[in-house]
Amino acid sequence: MAADPSLEALKAEAMTQGAVPLIDYSVILPVAICFIFGAGLLMMRKSIRWHPLIALPGLVLLFLADLTLLYRVATQGTVTMMMGGWLPPFGIAFTADLMGALFLAASGFAALCCGIYAVASISKVERRYGFFPLFFIMMGGVSGSFITGDVFNLYVWFEVFLIGSFGLLILGSRHEQLDGATKYCFLNLVGTTFFLIATGYLYGIFGTLNMADIAQKAAETDKTAMLFTLAALYFVSFAMKAAAFPLNFWLPASYHTPRFVVSALFAGLLTKVGIYAAIRINLMLFPPERAELSAVFAWVAALTMLVGGLGALAQTDLRRLLNYVVIAGIGTMFVALAMPVPDGDAVPSSLSVGLSGTIFYALHSIVVMTALYLAAGVAAHLTGTSSLREMGGLWRSNPLFAAVMLILLFAVSGLPPFSGFWPKVALVRASISGDLPWLAAMVLVSGFLLTIASARVFALGFWRPLPPIAAADRKVEPGGVVEEKFLAAGPDRALSAIPLFALTAFVIAAGVWPQWLFDLTDGAAAGIVDPSGYISSVFGDAP
Repeated sequence: MAADPSLEALKAEAMTQGAVPLIDYSVILPVAICFIFGAGLLMMRKSIRWHPLIALPGLVLLFLADLTLLYRVATQGTVTMMMGGWLPPFGIAFTADLMGALFLAASGFAALCCGIYAVASISKVERRYGFFPLFFIMMGGVSGSFITGDVFNLYVWFEVFLIGSFGLLILGSRHEQLDGATKYCFLNLVGTTFFLIATGYLYGIFGTLNMADIAQKAAETDKTAMLFTLAALYFVSFAMKAAAFPLNFWLPASYHTPRFVVSALFAGLLTKVGIYAAIRINLMLFPPERAELSAVFAWVAALTMLVGGLGALAQTDLRRLLNYVVIAGIGTMFVALAMPVPDGDAVPSSLSVGLSGTIFYALHSIVVMTALYLAAGVAAHLTGTSSLREMGGLWRSNPLFAAVMLILLFAVSGLPPFSGFWPKVALVRASISGDLPWLAAMVLVSGFLLTIASARVFALGFWRPLPPIAAADRKVEPGGVVEEKFLAAGPDRALSAIPLFALTAFVIAAGVWPQWLFDLTDGAAAGIVDPSGYISSVFGDAP
């Protein structure tokens, strides 16, 4: 039976006639690297001695691919690759704009630092159970989330990095790990269920899942009630994944249970994917509906900052305290989503300024929270405990490490001259110009609470003398946090110092000289507020 010529004609119009330029493969290279190395390490599960020697070059290659893509996007504009030769909106799009490329580069940097730390700290048993393959699987999902141009595939990449994170969370199988993993898994599965329901509803309304296509159609549709429901569903899903109030309780119940390096990965990367998705979906695709929900975003941001700051003050364990610092940072990043609709006479608008500050703060948070959890692991090993009641004496015994920790605590508190100061200035400025002075006050109150909590950490854990019980006499339970021997004499000690110094160098550079980063985040914010460049990259001359 002959094929229907009309169908053949439609197929010919939907398919590109030329080969994809080789340079466009740089868009999917970060994801490809993660899966190639992850699969390779999985096949070498009986040769675990080779895992570090293969994983580290893979992470270096991943970071270089991220930087290359960032340079291309920053100099040439948004880049799109359509999979399978299909023209948009029929095919699956991978689209790297400036915001996605910035998140991608920061995540690659944090992953490389955590990989170096893991080589120095993860035991042979944990390598045998798949630490490095799970690491690359998780990074593949995170990388895919930042460059996908398709809403359903954003959901798929969420599932991919959740699979990797589940494995990393239970590695060790201690009771507290399994308890934390249960809470982590349940709430994240509820969040992904909301995400999938919203995506099905989205497809029913528009008949497409391509983000650029949705952005065009949403601007032209009169189905405002349906879009408002969509925006609300996506907001609930991303608030769960980002651990925003009142859906934040799963994070402090789970992030302190795995290895310090795993906690660093989770705190630095996973919650930021939720922030990224909220900006991409709620702000770029549904700006009028986001504006209607701005009051809700404002209260969620304020209460999340308050809960995070007060929770940090109430903790006596260093890692539990850092869990609440993560939550306070999530609230700070939600501030931009509460900004009013841009006024044509305001250049730049409060939304543009606030969004630039949020993107800057997210990049800062990826780096500084990764560094703080790694530093907490070092402090726990040196003192034999992560309890602030029993720590002490680190300023005298390890002054260089104490100085690094002090810089990181200053940065996370938003104090000058480090990287956390400038984005908070931008967010306060945006809140005031957007007639939300009370929200600006909450940003300052949150910073004040975190400053007190940070001062308490340094005073108890570093400045005061070590309590009478010596670290050498402490009982170390099998699998406990101080069982990590990464500070033993020899190369491991030097190796574990490399990521801390690298991350701290970024914190100092972005604080002392912030303009280079603001230039990038301003461009990223402009691309979200006005997505015409994103849409043009996807469709080009296609009908």
